[in-house]
This record gives sequence, C-alpha cells and structure tokens, in this order.
Amino acid sequence: MTHAAPSQPRPDSLPIGRPSRDTRVDIIRGWLQLTIFASHAAGSWIGAWLIHGAWGLSDSSEQFVFLSGLMLGSVFARKSGREGFRAASRDMAVRTWRLYRTHLITFFLFAGLIIAVTDTGLCPGEVKRLGWSFLVAHPAHAIAAALTTLYQPNYMDILPVFIWSMALLPAFAWLERRIGAWALTAPFGLYLAAWLFGLTPPSLGPDTVIGFNPLAWQMLFMLGVCLGRRMLLNGRALPPSRPLTIAAVVVLVVGLLLRLNWFGALPFDLGIPESAWIIGKDELALPRVVHALALALIVARLIPREAPWMHTPLGRWLAACGRHSLQVFCLGLFLSWAVTAAFRFWPHGVTLLDPPLIIAGCAILLWFGMWRDRGRSGERSIRNLSPPIASSRLA
Repeated sequence: MTHAAPSQPRPDSLPIGRPSRDTRVDIIRGWLQLTIFASHAAGSWIGAWLIHGAWGLSDSSEQFVFLSGLMLGSVFARKSGREGFRAASRDMAVRTWRLYRTHLITFFLFAGLIIAVTDTGLCPGEVKRLGWSFLVAHPAHAIAAALTTLYQPNYMDILPVFIWSMALLPAFAWLERRIGAWALTAPFGLYLAAWLFGLTPPSLGPDTVIGFNPLAWQMLFMLGVCLGRRMLLNGRALPPSRPLTIAAVVVLVVGLLLRLNWFGALPFDLGIPESAWIIGKDELALPRVVHALALALIVARLIPREAPWMHTPLGRWLAACGRHSLQVFCLGLFLSWAVTAAFRFWPHGVTLLDPPLIIAGCAILLWFGMWRDRGRSGERSIRNLSPPIASSRLA
C-alpha cells in the first residue's frame, strides 16, 4: 500500500519569527514627515524648493504610501503565517479602525481650530478658504459626510487613502495567496479604470473635492503590500538587477530635466509641457508612480540597512519620528497651518520668517517623536505603533 506524500504548506503558512527593525526605513519615514510639514506650509520657499518633490515628478506622498504598503504587507504576511489568515485580517481591521479614529479626531480638532480663529477675527475668511463652510452652515450633514471620509476640507485628504487601502488589504492578500503576483492585476485594473473613465468617489462637501483619489492611489499601496510580503518570505522584494538600477537612474534624470525645463532653467526647450498626465497628483499620474518607485529603488541601493550615522542623535530623533509617523503627521498638519497663518499676518517678512519657522516646526516634530518613543517601552512601541518589516533589502 502506497502512502501519498504529505502536501507542502504554503510559503506564508510557515511560522515566521519577528524580524528585526529596519532602522533605515524608520529614518526615511521620519525625514518624509519633515518634508511633508514643510511642503504643507503654503508660501514657504523651503517647502517649495528645498525638498525632493521640487526636482522630480513625485514627492513625499508617494513614498509614504508605498512604504506604508510595504510595511503592512510584511506585517500581514507574518501575522498570517504565525496565526492564520483570519487573525491577520482581524489585526488589520483593528489597525484600520485606529487610523480611522485618529483621522476623525484630527478632523474635528482642526475644524475647531479653524472655526475659532475665524470667529475671533484672527484669520478672517479662513473657514471658506480651507473648505470648512459646509461644516459651519450644515453641521449635521457635514458630520455625517465626514464619517464617510468623503467630506475632505483642506489638510484632510490623505489619511482616507490609507484607511480605504488598509481596509482592502486582506482581500488583496487573499487573492495574492492564490494567484501570486497576478493579484496586482486587480489594483492596476482599478487604477486604469480611474484614469480611463474618470472614476472617483463623490465629494460630499459642496465646497471641497476628493484631493487624493483612493481608486488610483490604492495601486501604489498594494504594490508595496506585494513587495513587503515578498521581502518577508523570500528575503528580497526584488532580485539584484543592474539594468533595473540603470533604468531607475535614467528615470530620475529625466524627471530632473523636465522640472528644469518647466522652470526655464535649460538652454533649450524639451517641448514637453507640464500637464496632469505627467505630474497630476490627485489622480496619481503614471509618470509620478514610475518616478517614485525609481527613487525608492535608488535609495534602497545607496543607503545601507544599518550604518553608524543612524545611531547619532539626529539619526535617533529621525527614527523616533518615523516610528510614530501617524501622530507626527497629524501634529505636522497643525504646525504647517500655523506657519501658513504667520505668513498671512506678515506677508512682507516671509523671506525672514521662513527659515526659523520651518526649523522650529521640524524641531517640534522631532521632539514629539522622541517624546512618544520614550513614553513607551521599546517592545510595546514596536508592536503597537509601528509594524516591523523584514530584515532584508528592498532590492
């Protein structure tokens, strides 16, 4: 009598130990928070010119969405491998709820701030300028719309992308377990449909629009999820490839040349106009995606996972900022508005005010990240606030 050979378990059904943290990713996420703060400060020449988004086709938003998908894809794969798919899905639901709750808290705190400064006459017209008139005129309807994340005044348009993407992550992971990388046809197909047919969720605020179309942005997140799972299970997200690295460098050079051309800084005209098809952010133009991925690849190649400078005071502060990126981001929204308001009060002193205000804001964010870090034990902070990723390289 013959015995059938035991079936081989799925790769992601094997127990997976907790990987060590990638300090590099923490530092990069911390740096991205500082650049997001600076870029949100309207009128800041530092936020307009001294961040990488000014010299390419993508900015910090793409990197942060991609890295979040990368990390959460690793987390979900590890949880699924150790405790099963249902446990991983429950864990992701809890994380999604926490993010949704944080979004609503930020929404109502920001609303209170804007309404207060307008009513007191400190910043007249701020409610209308930032798209909060609907909340003032029809609070019941506006609150109901806010609960759906489809009412998005200024500063409230990026966290819903993460909320919806995280809510979809278990379904994508389920599909990925069955058909592998072919699962990416679903988010890529939805992205393509958003571009071809103009699909976008309806804005429920009469004076606002959906700033970041989640039907398009989910594609970058899910690509990160796919690579994060591969990183955890296979040791690498991508195999070493010299041609791929060269192609990434070419993409970055082309992006720089296009920016210089649009700035009028080249001795000749490339004949490629600045358009939404190239740098459109709300719908996530494909060249932005390609540029963001090329930049991520080059950074992964150039920056080692561990280096002595990462453990200097600045490295530690940036890493703490990255470990608590959600809370730091929310605080940064208030600080960037405060800087913008200061520029409105003293429009003739923007050049002098800009450096000290941006430096002070960055210092506050770094201190806040370190304070949050010190307030939790290291293990609890890693487990609850910022998920680990595999101790391997992106490429």
